[in-house]
Amino acid sequence: MGKYKAILFDLDGTLLDTLRDLADAGNAALRELGCPAHSTEDYKYFIGKGMEELSRQILPEENRDKQTVAKSLSLVKQYYNRYWKRNSRPYPGIAEMLTGLEKQGIVKVVFSNKPDEFTGVMVRELLPKWKFEIIRGALPGVPIKPDPTAALQIAAELKIAPKKFIYLGDSATDMQTANAAGMYAVGALWGFRTAEELLGGGAKVLVKEPLEMLKLIS
Repeated sequence: MGKYKAILFDLDGTLLDTLRDLADAGNAALRELGCPAHSTEDYKYFIGKGMEELSRQILPEENRDKQTVAKSLSLVKQYYNRYWKRNSRPYPGIAEMLTGLEKQGIVKVVFSNKPDEFTGVMVRELLPKWKFEIIRGALPGVPIKPDPTAALQIAAELKIAPKKFIYLGDSATDMQTANAAGMYAVGALWGFRTAEELLGGGAKVLVKEPLEMLKLIS
């Protein structure tokens, strides 16, 4: 066993390519609100800070009052509940990476800013063949990333020191969370954000494809 015992994975843009379904749900909500839609590419920068923040950012600036944001959030959740598995899939190489990690006895965790109810069902249905010790999304009363609280709670529950975790994510938010929690920050270049953002957020190393993780963990 190498120096790391566990990997904490971000979900959207790291394990699963969820961009199209999130964009479709967001744009459906905007149409119902009478607001202009965004390109799918634009959603790469709306994703990552939780569904409430996404629901706020997609609105025109003049429509970001509390009531409209709440309506936007309700609609985004409603549409996403219908759309989330139309196009969302694991990225190429994720299956092989997860199988390789299981063979090495590495503890695997999913930690997302996506609402917990979506996080759980998506991992169970789109990644059913692999065991994750903890699958956790955003929960009421728990600060979202980049606050390290939930990441540290996960480490405590598993009785594994934070320094024994690799944290794999695709955004500066993930890298900031990893560093704040004392975990090894690894940036996924196949996700939604750029190498520059990941390095600026504190990534210790960048990986171009999932199977590179097997070398890092060994």
